[in-house]
Amino acid sequence: MQSSSAVPLTVPPARRPFGKRYIFVVVGVAFLALLVSAGLRGTPGVLMVPLQHSFGWSRAIIALAAAIGIFLYGLMGPFAGALIQRFGVRRVVTIALIGMSAATGASSFMTVPWQLVATWGVLSGIATGCVANVLGAIIVNRWFTTNRGLAMGLLTASTATGTLIFTPALSAIATSAGWRPVVLTVAAATLLVAPLFALLVPERPASIGLVPWGAEPSYLPPPPPLVPPLRNAFGALAEGVKSRTFWLLFASFFVCGFTTNGIVGTHLIALCSDHGIPEVRAAGLLALMGIFDLIGTTGSGWLTDRFDSRKLLFMYYGLRGLALIYLPFSGFDVIGLSTFAVFFGLDWIATVPPTLRLANDAFGETRAPLIFGWVVAGHQLGAASAAFFAGAVRTLDGSYMPAFIVAGLLAVGAAFLSVFINKASSQLSPSAA
Repeated sequence: MQSSSAVPLTVPPARRPFGKRYIFVVVGVAFLALLVSAGLRGTPGVLMVPLQHSFGWSRAIIALAAAIGIFLYGLMGPFAGALIQRFGVRRVVTIALIGMSAATGASSFMTVPWQLVATWGVLSGIATGCVANVLGAIIVNRWFTTNRGLAMGLLTASTATGTLIFTPALSAIATSAGWRPVVLTVAAATLLVAPLFALLVPERPASIGLVPWGAEPSYLPPPPPLVPPLRNAFGALAEGVKSRTFWLLFASFFVCGFTTNGIVGTHLIALCSDHGIPEVRAAGLLALMGIFDLIGTTGSGWLTDRFDSRKLLFMYYGLRGLALIYLPFSGFDVIGLSTFAVFFGLDWIATVPPTLRLANDAFGETRAPLIFGWVVAGHQLGAASAAFFAGAVRTLDGSYMPAFIVAGLLAVGAAFLSVFINKASSQLSPSAA
């Protein structure tokens, strides 16, 4: 049981650095945490060819480790949300960042495939799952009452920026110095962010005497949950599965994961390598996507505050599907690949703000982060499926092309699926919130 009202934890005004603008410090640090998490999750795509050359491991084996990491990254979402609500965002995220550093650092000693699976699959998957879209949703819901779409767009864009910063740099390191300096660089980056998060991110605005952006001074935050985290997470799932909206969001986000970090994020560099394009140049292609996704996702947040999210999702998935179907016929020259990078990059993860908006509309501010966590699990299940599927297709068929065509057709299907999502609020019980 929980109390019917919440009393905010306040501190003297002297502890309010930057006043109300401290909210943007919180968003900035959360952005950095999500950035390094995205950089870590994108690193297996950089390591695929170097590990194949160093150890002789097949792309299917390397893709399996990447798929396990992506799957656990998504599966942890609802549990991470419950843990954060129960034990605090600062504690959970700081421990997760340290765990990310430990897992990637330990991989520098690997010599056999199971160690790759353990470090880049199991351990990093669990740790990064606590520093993912669910974290962004919790930060946005706690620190904003207006402009949530824009704020979520900015935090989601950290994935694009992570790709922009990490992928070309790590590819250059891999080309010049080998794969071990790559994993040590990622380990150092994640470790550096941990103390920043621990020192600079309060639990809630009320913890430093503030109210969320756009809230009235009399605003009271909802009370924290008093039920165990596992019960809270599974309780959210039990409520979500009763709703048609949940299944439509889950299915469309499954396709979102399949078509982004599952197939493109994991295999694009290897695909370009098959066509004689050097790794650093291929990484630059991902960086170009990152630039346009930074624009597209932030713009998507702005649009989400103003237009029907279902129509936005129809447009995003449709453009993504057409871009993926176009890729096999692009000729893999500079113009063809640049065209693909621009159109695909613009909506790489532009789907996140409207999907969160629909979840908030359907399930309410308190339950939405947990139920959105299960929707994100669907995203990463799709990504894991694509990562393994594309690697297996390449190993068996000798070409990635069938996998990319399938991904494009799925995205077009998700576009039409999105229009059936119910925008009306759900009548689900807020119990255990």
